[in-house]
Amino acid sequence: MFEIITVCTGNICRSPLAELVLRARLRELGAEVTSAGTRGLDSVGMTPEAQDLALARGVSNDEAQAHRSRYLTEQHLHSPDLIIALTREHRRAIAELAPARLRSTFTAREFARLAADVSDDEIAAAADAAGTDPKDRVRAAAALLAGRRGLVLPPADAADDDVIDPYGRSWNTYRLSASQLDPAIDEIVRVVRAAVIPRAAAAAAPESADAAVAD
Repeated sequence: MFEIITVCTGNICRSPLAELVLRARLRELGAEVTSAGTRGLDSVGMTPEAQDLALARGVSNDEAQAHRSRYLTEQHLHSPDLIIALTREHRRAIAELAPARLRSTFTAREFARLAADVSDDEIAAAADAAGTDPKDRVRAAAALLAGRRGLVLPPADAADDDVIDPYGRSWNTYRLSASQLDPAIDEIVRVVRAAVIPRAAAAAAPESADAAVAD
């Protein structure tokens, strides 16, 4: 098992959406995915708009309705192997609470930017060097990407590393926020899968699928 935490402000829109989609897409790998807010409300559900976005991305209605917000504390940052903030402000708040976790902390869009030119083989090689424990393998992949900071060109606009906050705004803003998050989720899933699944098993998977179709 390995752990991921996603962090936004109120923990009722962006971070629970990221949490639930990542959990659904990484469930088969044994991922434990949680979320919290830097100014988290006390046990509040997701907004209806965020729930609708989650359902459209394969999250069950029960899981979307079950979410309750929580306030981020230092304790929440000790065990996760990958920490995903939704904006640079959230990343700074995480760094203040747990400076030792900086190499495992990214904004979602920063993660995608750093991972864009890193191949699955490079990720797997870094993970293999860390051993067989999925936690160590995910942390190794995160460290690989963190090492690219300063090597990869920053975005033209620093705000491009943020996912816009849709709270209290229009449905179109919710959709825009989700559209910024979706490609980042895809890259997080790709990197985590490349890190956790041994290369031999990953290479065999397409053959197994082809065999099943042939049968």
